[in-house]
Amino acid sequence: MEIGKNSMTASLRGRTAIVGAADTEVGVVKHMGATQLCVDAILRALADAGLDKSGIDGLITCNSMAEPYLYHAETIAEYLQIFPRYCISVGAGGGTTFTALHQAASAIASGICHTVVIAMADSLRSGMSRQRALAMQSSTGHPQFERPYGAPVPGYYALLAQAHMHEFGTSAEHLAAVAVAMRKHAARNPTAQMRAPISIDDVLASRMIADPLHLLDCSLVSDGGSAVVVTSAERARDFKHKPVYLLGVGEGHAHEHISQARSLTTSAAVDSGRRAFDMAGVGPRDIDFAQLYDCFTPVVLIELEDLGFCAKGEGGPFVAAGSIDPGGPLPVNTHGGLLSHCHPGNPGSMFALTEAVTQLRGAAGERQVSQANLALVHAQGGIMSSHCTIVLGRERAT
Repeated sequence: MEIGKNSMTASLRGRTAIVGAADTEVGVVKHMGATQLCVDAILRALADAGLDKSGIDGLITCNSMAEPYLYHAETIAEYLQIFPRYCISVGAGGGTTFTALHQAASAIASGICHTVVIAMADSLRSGMSRQRALAMQSSTGHPQFERPYGAPVPGYYALLAQAHMHEFGTSAEHLAAVAVAMRKHAARNPTAQMRAPISIDDVLASRMIADPLHLLDCSLVSDGGSAVVVTSAERARDFKHKPVYLLGVGEGHAHEHISQARSLTTSAAVDSGRRAFDMAGVGPRDIDFAQLYDCFTPVVLIELEDLGFCAKGEGGPFVAAGSIDPGGPLPVNTHGGLLSHCHPGNPGSMFALTEAVTQLRGAAGERQVSQANLALVHAQGGIMSSHCTIVLGRERAT
């Protein structure tokens, strides 16, 4: 039996809620650096919640690559002139957002603090030189078993794509269908960085980056930031928006470096998803829409399979059938995702979280999902290394 399984199954279900959420400008934001974007996101989220900064007693941030600080969260608190009792900067790659939400919920549920702001921002597009960006990419590989071969980050994800193609017969067209679906969602979102429609042929005709990944199979490089306000379910009733409750959360950690992965086609999303579903008391068929980390197109196929939305190896046909499109049975990344909305690095999944809140509030306008009651948000960090899955709902209990 998994250690602590019985005692932890319902420990956080419905005990905390998101009461504020906001994004900054995204794309190329030259008039604000990463620190300014982070503070701007916090002020916007506080305004959305109708809360003064004096009401914050917890702050979680993720360090910036463009403007790193030794103590990032403390620096942002100092900038804002707030003095929280809980203050920490976390780092789990692209999955940092949901790991931070897990920590915030745990801190609130245990009484360490009452109201936590989670904020992340970066300026990867305008705040980093090409040389510095390449150096950052090369640093992700294992110094002995990966870096000597010179593979950049797209090269590592290309390994996953090749493995999935070899094992399951996945095609380049299946990968391209993910990018096309994300662009369909982005076309309905006025804040998305890329909104012009694209076709399967457009993806396949775009420049090859790392075989079989073309340019349009790869996420954007952006500036931007986002923040949410989290508090207890009891306090959440006092805020101006209907709360969005955290019903389930789970993490899964498989490896750090891709050369040490036990499988290239099955990830620790299997574990994180199962734990989140168990805590929430729901399953994949209950989910109305999902926000999945889409740094590269093959990642979405693997996540869909590992989270139980389709059988193993069927991610390609599932996407090609229009299942994740607007109006499909499982709309995925209704804001456009990292492939079309924006991707400022580790903060990228924050936009998936704020979009989920917007959808569950019923405030997404043209892109609103009908019957949006339950959402799954999932992200991974590293090269399919660290996974965190969250189930969110309009009601405190399912």
